[in-house]
Amino acid sequence: MDHHHPGPHRVDLVIYPGFKALEAVGPMSVFDYANVHLRQHGRPDGYTVRVVAARRGAVPSDTLMALDATHTLAELEAGDTGCTVVLVGARNIEQVLASSLELVNWAARVAPKVPRMIALCSGSFVFAAAGLLDGRRAATHWSVAAALQQRHPRVAVDADAIYVRDGHLWTSAGVTAGIDLALAVVEEDFGHALALEVARDLVVYLKRPGGQSQFSVPLATQSTAHGGMRAVQQWVLAHLDERLNLAQMAAQAAMSERHFRRVFQQETGQSPSAFVESARLEAAKQLLESEVGLPLKTVAARVGLGSEQALRQLFVRRLGIAPQAYRERFGGKGAGTAH
Repeated sequence: MDHHHPGPHRVDLVIYPGFKALEAVGPMSVFDYANVHLRQHGRPDGYTVRVVAARRGAVPSDTLMALDATHTLAELEAGDTGCTVVLVGARNIEQVLASSLELVNWAARVAPKVPRMIALCSGSFVFAAAGLLDGRRAATHWSVAAALQQRHPRVAVDADAIYVRDGHLWTSAGVTAGIDLALAVVEEDFGHALALEVARDLVVYLKRPGGQSQFSVPLATQSTAHGGMRAVQQWVLAHLDERLNLAQMAAQAAMSERHFRRVFQQETGQSPSAFVESARLEAAKQLLESEVGLPLKTVAARVGLGSEQALRQLFVRRLGIAPQAYRERFGGKGAGTAH
């Protein structure tokens, strides 16, 4: 990105009925605060933000708030495409895709002309439908990552990423992750120090510790329709404090180990050992959230991890964050004080 762009970078925020309000306002605030800090340093504004929609006028969001679109998609396409286009996500992306094929086609046409093309959250479905993400890495909200991957097998979906940049295309995880991505844009355009000043103002991390899997929903969602495999999953969840192995799990299903492993993988989309590890992680997360006084070694023992060290390694590897830090962030009352 050219740091000596003549005049401010233009950011076109693309919205449509039902867009996520927080996803639009978060990045908008980041760019606004960047201007404030640039002025404090005696420098000209860095960004001009415009709100763009299919038609001019008030566009209702997913909350009580509406935003006023001052420009149309057609105008943006016909004129100078500026520096950055930010497509905001929606809660019900299926509805959006069904009702706004024009948005998908528009994205396909303008993407080659825009220096930086960004999709927030489920907006990545619009980019994928437009064929923009084929052969590229992409992020989206954790709750729809599997659906995006299934529908668009040529996209390399990173289900844990807060945001991903691949060439001139950027995609982000859900809602507040749009702020993380906008801060990364400010850092690219005006350097680390300015991005840090903005992050401090907004009281957010400039580089968030860990990926979005630390916020995602429990394992129950990964259960299978296959009765036999589901029974094994339930058995595992009831015996997490034990040392579990493949032979025991296969015996529960009355199958040979080889056949069990194959059927389990086919039905659940993961190996038996990966399921056990996920189950242990999930149980440990719940204990850290609810039992704030419990020593970490007790947490480790209760979920079948031999030591505090093993618990720590699992958390850092899977969530990018230590168990104690997880407890401080997500634990109940007084969580910050229990060690």
